Amino acid sequence: MVTLKDARRIIAAAEKKAEEIGQPMNIAVADSGGNLVSHVRMDGAWIGSIDISIKKAYTSRAFDISTKDLAEHSQSGGQFFGIHASNGGQIMIFAGGIPLMQDGEVVGAIGVSGGSGEQDHAVAEAGADAF
Repeated sequence: MVTLKDARRIIAAAEKKAEEIGQPMNIAVADSGGNLVSHVRMDGAWIGSIDISIKKAYTSRAFDISTKDLAEHSQSGGQFFGIHASNGGQIMIFAGGIPLMQDGEVVGAIGVSGGSGEQDHAVAEAGADAF
């Protein structure tokens, strides 16, 4: 289970990484049902990335895969091509979403948006590592 206390710790670690790389981010944490537990928009982060970060967390939990990996498989000709059109448009196939694991089970996810895919993934990893 991902509690609000957990989400705050995850977000704090992700914020620290975002500050280190000098890129303000939107950071979302979802529970096992893909529901938002907490979200932070760092000062200067794009408002358009709020929705993307939340959807990255949802996507990562919905399919129990990082959005970076899902993106690789959803390109034209890939096994998941077109998946972004499923689930009422909630699926994001940009890097930055990572499942949160506890005792070998996926119990939630983090979604990060506001930089390049590489930056988003690095910040999400920092948050996931804090869990």
